[in-house]
Amino acid sequence: MTTDDRLLKDLSRRNWIVLAFLVLASLPWQSLEISQAVLAGGLLAIVAYRWLQRSLHNVISNPHRGAAVGFKFAYFMRLGFVAIALYLLIAVAKLHPIALAVGLSVVVINILWTTFRRMI
Repeated sequence: MTTDDRLLKDLSRRNWIVLAFLVLASLPWQSLEISQAVLAGGLLAIVAYRWLQRSLHNVISNPHRGAAVGFKFAYFMRLGFVAIALYLLIAVAKLHPIALAVGLSVVVINILWTTFRRMI
């Protein structure tokens, strides 16, 4: 296993750890809506990250002109999916938007943590 493969595997695993930590940190508010919003945002962020990872892997492993077009199409599909999911979570499910934003930050927290850890 290469260093890059190991890094991606660690990032994917750590996303779930960060999400679990954020959900546990939301429990002192004693509000099911807050914890649900954090969990929903984290799951959405992890799904979008995994989708991006798979799209990038496909375009890098098959570098022909059609792959770039496919990547762009997948990018807009992912963007639309996230937009629709956020609309449904906020407008229909009425989840707390700030708690949802905290959940959405799972991947960002993970990447920052990994960057600081590799700098040391």
